[in-house]
Amino acid sequence: MLQHPGIDRWIAGIRRRDPTLSSDEVRALCGIFSEFIDVDADEDIVREHDRMNRSHLLLEGWAFRYISLKSGRRQIVAIHIPGDFVDLHSFPLQVMDHSVATFTPCRIATAPHERLRAVTEEHPHLARLFWLSTLIDGAVHRQWLLGAGQRSALGQTAHLICELYVRLEANGLAQAFTFAMPMSQAEFADALGMSSVHANRVVQELRGESVLAWQGRSVSILDWDRLRQIAEFDPVYLNLFSSPR
Repeated sequence: MLQHPGIDRWIAGIRRRDPTLSSDEVRALCGIFSEFIDVDADEDIVREHDRMNRSHLLLEGWAFRYISLKSGRRQIVAIHIPGDFVDLHSFPLQVMDHSVATFTPCRIATAPHERLRAVTEEHPHLARLFWLSTLIDGAVHRQWLLGAGQRSALGQTAHLICELYVRLEANGLAQAFTFAMPMSQAEFADALGMSSVHANRVVQELRGESVLAWQGRSVSILDWDRLRQIAEFDPVYLNLFSSPR
């Protein structure tokens, strides 16, 4: 059975949403992983059209989902932090319709699909919790779509910063409204679907209003209430409340 603080973080996140998770279920969850793999920065973990036989839990580092056009242009459609399954949905889908790559060097635990199949058949409660994970992914996608279509550039940027902070803080990776940001501002712009110049102008506006400080790879939220107001941020879609599932 593989052991790593990132696996513990992932299980703590599940238990945060469902306190009824039993010790037997925890052992079953720990048993789905077969090996650790290390992936360098700016490398694909999986590629569009790959036929999958395993899923990947991110233990260390940051990663992202993206879709590319034939021209080479890409759109980042999700950001992943430690404790995230980057492709749990590949278990039922089997063939990927997008790619997953790394922002930073990453350590990953692999979960063969035959083990996922066995644990979901033996433990229906865990099947529901895996389902919940993919439903939350869908909720995040809906917020990103709303941001790109209806929010102002300022609101969209503020919303993504709020989202990242809340997710990181929930996983014990941020505190006192400060977190490490391993993405460059160009990569951040890519996630927003903006040019680097436009995104930088928006970040400068948040700085100018004393809402945000972004120095190097560190982001500090100086006025959380104002940032939430600009973003119209409601974290309900992240489903962080505790309830039996």
